[in-house]
Amino acid sequence: MAIRLFAIAAALLLAGCVAQPVRQALPPAESAAAEVLQLAREQALRQQPAWSLEGRIAVSNGRNGGSGRIDWLQDDRRFDVSLSAPVTRQSWRLVGNAGGARLEGLDGGTRDGPDATALLRDATGWEIPVTALADWVRGVRAQDAGTALATYGLDGRLLRLEQGGWSIDYHWPAPGTAVTGAGSSPTLPTRLDARRGDASVRLIVDRWAAAIR
Repeated sequence: MAIRLFAIAAALLLAGCVAQPVRQALPPAESAAAEVLQLAREQALRQQPAWSLEGRIAVSNGRNGGSGRIDWLQDDRRFDVSLSAPVTRQSWRLVGNAGGARLEGLDGGTRDGPDATALLRDATGWEIPVTALADWVRGVRAQDAGTALATYGLDGRLLRLEQGGWSIDYHWPAPGTAVTGAGSSPTLPTRLDARRGDASVRLIVDRWAAAIR
């Protein structure tokens, strides 16, 4: 049975988002230089495996969906993800690593499973690729999701990433600005929209930070 903690309308999450202009892809002849910069950026971020974010998330599987606040703490392969709907005062927490996960806050009690994505799917009906999303959310190719196809925008930044059957579109801070808490890290996305079939995940980041290990 799907969790009802995100009963608030997804429109609440997106109320502050205005329509985005059509974004153009970088011509293929110029993409090689952007790829070199992206690889250097990914290498730098791999050397900063502990991070956290605060933001908002909306999920849908074509039939059920919802939205709420998200707090994500990552330390290498270990994750601690909390989601909450302030209006309904409901929340749940997903903790684990590559070897398994635990989902707390369910009406029927805590559940454990060997795979975080499958655990969420079975408990909520939602498809959220937790392990890969830990990389994608920072604008990095996922380590264990197979070959990735990257498309870059006219500004040289990652525009779209296609990997593991998912298509992830990125939005970045305006030139000269950064998301609160990003510090000295390479520039990090402000928003991503991931889709695979009927499944979709939209994540808007309000604050990035380096996690204390």
